[in-house]
Formats: sequence, C-alpha cells, structure tokens
Amino acid sequence: MTLLATATLKGPHVDFAALSPLIALLGGAAIVLLVGLLGSRWARAQLVPALSLVALAAAAGLTIWQWNAERSIVAGALKIDALSLTLNLILVAGGVCTVLLAWRSLAAREAAHGEWHALLLSSIGGMSLLAAAQNTVVVFLGLELLSIPLYVLCATELKREHSLESGLKYLIVGSVGSATLLYGLALIYGATSATDFSAIASALSNGSLATDPLTLTGIALCVAGLCFKASVAPFHQWTPDVYEGAPTPVTAFMAVATKVAALGVFLRLFDVALIEAHASWGPAVAALAAITIVVGNVGALGQSSLQRMLAYSSVAQAGYMLAGVVVASKLGAQATVFYLAVYLFMNMAAFATILARERETDLGDTVASMRGLGRTHPHLAWPMTLAMLGLAGIPATAGFMGKLYLIDASVSGGYTWLAVVIVIGSMISLGYYLPVIAAMWMVGEAPEDAPDTATAASAPGGPGPAAAEGALPALAGGSQELDEQAAASAADLAAAGPGDDGAPADGPQPEVVLVAIVAGAAILFFGIVPEPLFNLVHGVGSALGLL
Repeated sequence: MTLLATATLKGPHVDFAALSPLIALLGGAAIVLLVGLLGSRWARAQLVPALSLVALAAAAGLTIWQWNAERSIVAGALKIDALSLTLNLILVAGGVCTVLLAWRSLAAREAAHGEWHALLLSSIGGMSLLAAAQNTVVVFLGLELLSIPLYVLCATELKREHSLESGLKYLIVGSVGSATLLYGLALIYGATSATDFSAIASALSNGSLATDPLTLTGIALCVAGLCFKASVAPFHQWTPDVYEGAPTPVTAFMAVATKVAALGVFLRLFDVALIEAHASWGPAVAALAAITIVVGNVGALGQSSLQRMLAYSSVAQAGYMLAGVVVASKLGAQATVFYLAVYLFMNMAAFATILARERETDLGDTVASMRGLGRTHPHLAWPMTLAMLGLAGIPATAGFMGKLYLIDASVSGGYTWLAVVIVIGSMISLGYYLPVIAAMWMVGEAPEDAPDTATAASAPGGPGPAAAEGALPALAGGSQELDEQAAASAADLAAAGPGDDGAPADGPQPEVVLVAIVAGAAILFFGIVPEPLFNLVHGVGSALGLL
C-alpha cells in the first residue's frame, strides 16, 4: 500500500538551474554559519565575511547565467524573468556593500560573525524569493524569510540599548504588517478561489468580481501590508526609530534591500494579478504616493541625525518609486526598477561616509560630524556630496535620471498631478540635503571633543532635550523621548571613545572607503551615461506580460 501511494504521488518538477541563485544564497548562509563556529578568531573575523562575498558573487554569476531565461518554475510558483533577475543583481550588489561595511563592525563581532552573515544571506534569499514570486503563498513565505533575519540584525549590538529597542520595534510593527498582508491575501483567495497571480487576474476579468467588496477589502489590506515594508506613509512611523537605532551597516542594507523586495512584489502583484482592478486601487495608491512624498520630505527637514534624516528621505523616495507602480505600464515598471538601482548607489555612498565618520569621531551620525570633511577627507566628502545631490535629483547625477524616468512614466500614464508632486517634493528636499553639503565644504572642521546638542541639553542643569537648539515639533518628526535617547546614546559613545566598534579611531578603513568611492562614482557615471542601466531594465516591462 505504501509503495502504491509513493508511486502515484508526484511532486512538482524543480528546475535547479533556475533556482541556482537562491540555492547559492541559502547554501552560503549555512556554510558561513558553520565556519563561524570554528575556534579561530581569524576564521570568524576574516574568513566568514570573505565566504559571504563568495556566496554573493556566486549568486550574481548564476543570475547572469540565467539572464535570458523566461519561464515559470516549481509548478508556476516562481517566475524567472527580466524583473526577478534584475532585482536579484541589485540585491546582491547591496549585500556585497553591506558585508564590506560590516567587516569590522561591533554588531558582527557581538553576533559571533557567523550568525550575523548567515542572517544577512538568509534575508537576501527571502528577498530574491519575493522578487520571483507569482503565487500568494510564496509571497508570504518570502516576506517572512526576509523579515525575521532583519528583526534580529537590527538588535545585534547587544550592549547598546537603542539597537535592542530598534529590533523590538521592527519586530512588532513588521509582524503587524505581515499579518495585515496575510489577511488581505486570504480575502483575495476567498474572492477568486486562486493563489496563482495569472489565475487571480483571470478571475477578476470575468464579471464584476474586480469591484466586489471582498476583493477590494483584500486589495486594501495588501496595500497596507506592503506599505509597512516599503515605508510608505502613513505606515512609515517605525522607519526613523529603527534606522537610527540599528547598526549602520544594517540600516544601509534595510534602506535599499527592503524597498527592492517590497516594490518588486508590488509590481508583480498589482500590475499582474490585480491589474483588472486598477481603476479601484490606482487612484488610492497614487494618493498614498503623494502623501508619502510630502510627509517624508517635511519630516526630514531640520533633523540633526543623518540616519534619521535618511530614514525620512527613504520615505519620500518610496513615494517617488510608488508612482511607477500606480501607472500600471511597462514604462512605469522600468522606471521603478531603474530608480531602485540608482537608489542603491546613492544610499551606499551616504551610509559608508556616515559609518566612516562614526568610527573616527565621537560625534556619532550627527550633521556636525560632516563638518570640514571636504578639507580633511575629500575622498569621503565627494561621494557624500554626490549622494546628497543624487537623492535631491540634481542634473548630471543618476538620481536626476531616475526621477526624470518616473516623471515621464507618470505623465504618460495620466498622472500628471503626481509628476508635479514629485517635482515639488524634490524642491523641498534641497532644504535638508544642501545643509549636509554645506557642512562638508563651507564650514571649518568641528573639534573632536565638541559636545553634541543633545548631550549639552541633557547635562545637569541644562535646558532639557525639548529646549535644545534645533529641537523639532512632533508634527515635523521631532520627539522629546527620542531627543533624550539621542542624548544618552551620545553620552555612551563619548564614554566608549572613537573606534569602539573594533576599528582604530584613526586607522585605515579601506573597505568602507571603497564602498563610498565606487558608489559615488556610479552616481556620477550613470547620471552622465545612463544607457547601461536603461538597457538593464529594458526587459522588465515585458516580463509583466499582462500590462
């Protein structure tokens, strides 16, 4: 009887060649975890990150090997096409930069190196799975595989209270987002009796199912769940706190990779499975994009913490990229993926510079830490300058080309008003990007022992954090509680001294400088010669065949 049952049961055919990039990532995670158990300190601190780079390089090579593939695998649950392969390359590039930034970080050391890099590779694997998903079950599995390691990574600086708080906040809010998305997917299944994206699209194309209240409720919950991951307002409240509290390499990774995964599944779920209901969800998501642009840019104004400022900036950037999803066109999909690629370069250049200054000074990630950088460290000041100009959308940078692409897609898709909002948001953003550039090039070098504003405010007899110079009202993103936390963090950092994360105070940081310089050069190069990136994303629109 058992033999008969075994003979009749057949599992889906698995195309291991198409799955090879994902296998390289998850296999690499297992290998670095085991190597991290070795007793040798050199093996943990040097061999483990080197093996992580090998795993990422293998995933990149296997992705390129599959470049012309266009097929569904694992019983149609995954789609290997231009969209998933392009997003894979962006994710791998972000992973390589993160490994280099974390090579000598306190977070990796306290997490015993092997565990830290295994979590990173597992999270990238989940993002890769999510980018290729064309089934609602796989969407949820990929979302959880990317999220759970990130919850832990945020809290890997075990002796720093704000890192633990960051992990806890991300866990709670991320769980709510995941539950919301799961509920939405369940309602869509209830309305369409399908989990496959093409089957959902086919069901919605028949009759009035696309406007059924059950379907629309499920779509609304899916929008909310994915907006949590992409930091879209008003679901962005966790972003500034988590970005500021997490270790800087983890923040750099989250700022880019989570958006790549969330926007990738946004494109495939809404522009393929739910395309027949576009008349219902399109205007609503467009309104969310406009609100996100305004909230992100206004919230970033006046922030003294660079990581917190970049967190609000990432909220605004999510609004820009959401415009490419809203128009539901091939041009919109190409514009979104193009901007995700250039967003990688801009963020990595910025966070690499911030990390280098955190290790050299006792000023943390404040704007004051950038003072005089153009005179003392021009090799870091130029990448940071290009990152700020690119994020603001200044011509001759890759960020300008990305925003121009999104504006073109918005106008062509009938959302001219949203294109105007993108332009206005870019104008507002100059109010917080330009002061960083001015601090680097137009202000003298800050003394190494200069007290931070928050520290001075929290001193005995001081005016208190709420009265500190530059304190923001709550409406603009300020928080007395966070000011107090920043003051305590600055005091702890000053007590520990520069270089406490494992790097000498003024020792060389070649891997961090390398990331900053390469990312900065890419911002300039692709701003002047964007054709290679245009060619890279050209097939993305065709991959979404129902557009």
